[in-house]
Amino acid sequence: MVRAVALHSVVPIRREPSEASEQLTQMLFVETCEVIEEQPNWLLVQLDHDGEKGWADRKMLTLLSEDEYTLLKRGGNAKVVMPWALAVSEGNGQTIPLNAATRLPYYKERVFDVLGATFRIDPSMVINTPLALTADNVMQTVRFFLNIPYLWGGRNAMGMDCSGFVQVLFSLFDISLPRNTSAQALEGEEVLSLEQAQAGDLVFFNHEDIDSSKKRISHVGVLIDKQTVVHCSGRVKVEKIDDKGIFSAERADANHPKGIYTHHLALIRRFKQKQ
Repeated sequence: MVRAVALHSVVPIRREPSEASEQLTQMLFVETCEVIEEQPNWLLVQLDHDGEKGWADRKMLTLLSEDEYTLLKRGGNAKVVMPWALAVSEGNGQTIPLNAATRLPYYKERVFDVLGATFRIDPSMVINTPLALTADNVMQTVRFFLNIPYLWGGRNAMGMDCSGFVQVLFSLFDISLPRNTSAQALEGEEVLSLEQAQAGDLVFFNHEDIDSSKKRISHVGVLIDKQTVVHCSGRVKVEKIDDKGIFSAERADANHPKGIYTHHLALIRRFKQKQ
């Protein structure tokens, strides 16, 4: 089995082996994968953390020996908690920007180690243990993500999609989610109504297809409380929610002076932290 690691801040994972192909997701620094197929300039990979498959530019991944792979998978669960941070190489002084949920192997007292290379990082940007999934922690954490722009397939501070945002956010609470909204909606425990919901529950929304009357889950957000949701639609933002769905005051116009409903509530799911 051939393994590889991302040693760049972000590595795009595409549907086809082409720079013009759709971006499906992204690998973050030190995330690993299995190499399924090799081409001269591209690798078909399956990501270890969520099982997603796609093509990566070969020069943006580093192949690993079994010993190197084992070494990387160990080393604790310290992570970058802010949307972005800078790490500085002790070897050459160069900096590398790191994104939220990036794992820092063997982190201790401002320093972490990646395959023998040592980096320094501001400790205020790091959590050594997962955050507790409480209303206060949800509110305090999501405020740093506000206004990150929407990017299809994105998982970083320069752009996220709705499911990428909740996947990164929940990683800080040590909750692993699938990559895509439809798969996330199958996980966790169902909450029967918004009245029974609590901070940290995921809320899923329907999209009505133009070509049919069928509806499908197409959007996800995180409850801050029973009346407020944070989600990525255009950008990461906080809006009102009720039993019908998300009500957007920023979409007000002459015909709808108070705003409009932009997403229709379909499902609420609750996720528990590991004990």
